Amino acid sequence: MYTGRAYRLLESHGIRVGERVVVRTSTGEHRGILMPRYELADDRHLVIKLKSGYNVGVGIERIVSIARDEEGEGVEEERIGKGRGIDEQSLRVGVGGGVHHGKDRVRLAMISTGGTIASRIDYRTGGVKAALTADELYSIVPELSSIAYMDAEVLMQEYSENLTPMHWSMMAERVGEKVLQGYDGVIVAHGTDTMHYTSSALSFALQNLPVPVVLVGAQRSSDRPSSDAATNLIGAALFAANADAAGVFVAMHNDRSDGRIAVHVGTRVRKNHTSSRDAFRSIDMEPAALVDLNTREIKMDSNLGIMGRDTSRRPLIRSRFDGRVALIKFHPGFDPGIIGYLIGKGYRGLVLEGTGLGHVSKGCFNAIRDAVDSMLVCMTSQCIWGRLRMTVYETGRDLLRIGVIPLDTLPETALTKTMWVLANSTSLDEARSMLLSEMAMEFK
Repeated sequence: MYTGRAYRLLESHGIRVGERVVVRTSTGEHRGILMPRYELADDRHLVIKLKSGYNVGVGIERIVSIARDEEGEGVEEERIGKGRGIDEQSLRVGVGGGVHHGKDRVRLAMISTGGTIASRIDYRTGGVKAALTADELYSIVPELSSIAYMDAEVLMQEYSENLTPMHWSMMAERVGEKVLQGYDGVIVAHGTDTMHYTSSALSFALQNLPVPVVLVGAQRSSDRPSSDAATNLIGAALFAANADAAGVFVAMHNDRSDGRIAVHVGTRVRKNHTSSRDAFRSIDMEPAALVDLNTREIKMDSNLGIMGRDTSRRPLIRSRFDGRVALIKFHPGFDPGIIGYLIGKGYRGLVLEGTGLGHVSKGCFNAIRDAVDSMLVCMTSQCIWGRLRMTVYETGRDLLRIGVIPLDTLPETALTKTMWVLANSTSLDEARSMLLSEMAMEFK
């Protein structure tokens, strides 16, 4: 909310957040909705949501006058997706509380964990809120009604940077329940920042799946004209409903246009850009599938050996994780005392992001020797592409002799797998064996 000078200006004119206003400045005029400000914002600006959907900040010192925009009163809430060729009949089919789906209708469960992907616009305040029901979900993206019957629920409301292994366990258990209830697929709406960590974690926690589990997010919020929320969700739903595939996947834009959605294997995907719509990429492999949003065609990569659907397959849900694992990036001047600190704190696992083929300086060797006595010490590479090969150079061979475990996976995947094996094994030797066994297409 507003404080200080901004608050006093609004208070003197009797204007509240969420009202339509016209703000005149020394250089022009802005009409739109007065937006709230986050709690640590300064008191020198107002934020106005323009008709275009974008926000503009207006400096207090530049404001000549501010008043309610009486001409803008009574504007109806816009339906996202309106005008995409979806008729009223298709909107009524399968909506919760309306016509019941038939036995032949595809049924998908959607679980929201946070982020903007499954949010609906409140055009009174310009903010977003979670879509709680199938009716709300269809009003956001009406195309979904022609793809499948959707049951939507909110499991949690967290920014993805706040998620912990405890949250992964909650997601795994809820997804497992949905699979056991006979849904044809499960969609998990998730914030993008740590979505690749979660997809990897769920790949180990949910084994022998009979149907697809698809994580989906949005790089740009649903109140922006350039939002990818609806298109990503449509692509995820098409894949979850129709693809002959089972396992954990991530569905996001294939490129910057709205034509195709790439579906990535959950243990082999990484977020590589802060804001671009095609931020997610499969690493050292092709995407599992490409979904054409215009034709609705799903093109699977037959060379990857993706497991097919099989509703007779019984899923194995092992949802525990041990959070006492650290992921550390080696760098020139790295202090080996950090490893000693982790030993003293009782950590059970350490994943090193080494340089190149899997190296750290010899100055770390003594600390690593101490660590392997009480924890799993694993090596990955901080390079995005390419293989881990610790047998090529002397440094790598020495680390192998000390007891470092080579994991030719993404560092994020190595972290989640180490957390998972430590929680689902009875000894370090068993955990080591599990780490070196491929479980979810994690090895390159």
